[in-house]
Amino acid sequence: MSRTPNGLPGPSARPSFDRQLAALQGAVLTLGEMVGKAIYRAADALERRNVTVARRVVREDGAINRHRADVEADTLQLLGRQQPAASDLRLAVAALHISTDLERMGDHARNVGRYVLALAAAGGPPLTAPAEVLAMAALDRERLDATLAALRARDGAAAREIAGRDAETDALQDTAYRSLLRSMQAEPAGVLQATLLLRAAYAFERIGDRVTNICERVIYIDTGRLEELNLFPGDRL
Repeated sequence: MSRTPNGLPGPSARPSFDRQLAALQGAVLTLGEMVGKAIYRAADALERRNVTVARRVVREDGAINRHRADVEADTLQLLGRQQPAASDLRLAVAALHISTDLERMGDHARNVGRYVLALAAAGGPPLTAPAEVLAMAALDRERLDATLAALRARDGAAAREIAGRDAETDALQDTAYRSLLRSMQAEPAGVLQATLLLRAAYAFERIGDRVTNICERVIYIDTGRLEELNLFPGDRL
């Protein structure tokens, strides 16, 4: 392979390297699209108590895990064979972190699918999921789609704006929690179902946090600066 005196890929090697780097970014974006579908299906299963869709979410989590492993292998292979420039290195390193966050988001969507299956087996009159829980899922999908677009464009400013919306998810979760706690007090027989819905709300809240993590990596790719976003005021002391 042709190299320049400083050890970086030479002119003949660069086109191949660029293609590999573009393929790596494409693989991460594909993983993000897979996770987005899982979140959508998990929310749909929860809203309609559809066990068929819930089982599909649980089953297809394996494909997300395998794709994440492929991204990691491709990234390590790229880093092992090449000596990328600083900006390219940021993308490769960020791909490892982003793919891990996406896999964890898929795990949370899978968990929602499992909660739907548990709700179906709980018996008794079905307890409707609070509208705020479904709104959390919709906001997760919206923010994830926007974050993937920011990643595609390597737009750190857009990522920062998306991260700022995490407070909306937290507010929805607080409202959902209060609603479900009132349900428990009013109808003790529905405690199991309410508990499962609380867990679903938590899963969607954690997905939102992972979106923020990815936004941090997009900013890193764009600027070279690692920032921790959405800290509580006391965390900055």
